[in-house]
Amino acid sequence: MEIKIRDEYIKLGQALKLAGVVEDGVEAKYAVQDGKVKVNGEVDERRGRKVYEGDVISFRGEEIRVVR
Repeated sequence: MEIKIRDEYIKLGQALKLAGVVEDGVEAKYAVQDGKVKVNGEVDERRGRKVYEGDVISFRGEEIRVVR
């Protein structure tokens, strides 16, 4: 799956919402805090982490590639 961003980056929680893998920001917050989200193969527990074009987010068996 791919998500297209307009700006240089998008925050991790927003990316999860844009991809439709979480319902809202609260669900995104807990998924990230609980270590269920990986960015480029590494667990990241910062919901505000900036993800850029080319980054790959993994969550619940889905891979989400960030494109511009």
